Amino acid sequence: MSLTSIGTLSTLDRTGPRRITDLAAIAGITQPSVTSLVSGLERAGYVERRGDPADRRVVLVALTPEGSAFLHAHRRARVESFAGLVGQLPEAEAAALAAAVPALEHLRDLGARTRDPGAPLTAAQDPAPEPAA
Repeated sequence: MSLTSIGTLSTLDRTGPRRITDLAAIAGITQPSVTSLVSGLERAGYVERRGDPADRRVVLVALTPEGSAFLHAHRRARVESFAGLVGQLPEAEAAALAAAVPALEHLRDLGARTRDPGAPLTAAQDPAPEPAA
């Protein structure tokens, strides 16, 4: 499966049902390309098109339970593969990677905000309110 397809499934998993135009903007590709991509994901049973209850003219793309299961299995396999590689590193290099995790998570969150400014923030992305003085 292409990275764009995985990215689309991830977007739907993270943000819920979206319009094709939203998915195109987030992925940085044309609307016709996303329409074709979504058709393939729909044939595979990973997404479904449904009406928007707020606007009957709008069609939303939603992740199916099969799509969610596929995405989570794909993520688990990638994590296991990466963990196996990290396990082969010398201890000092593994410690350096562990120390970099907060900065990497921050970069991920900044990238997510840049790609989709309207997406809800996760707990890790939502800055804690400053204490009252």
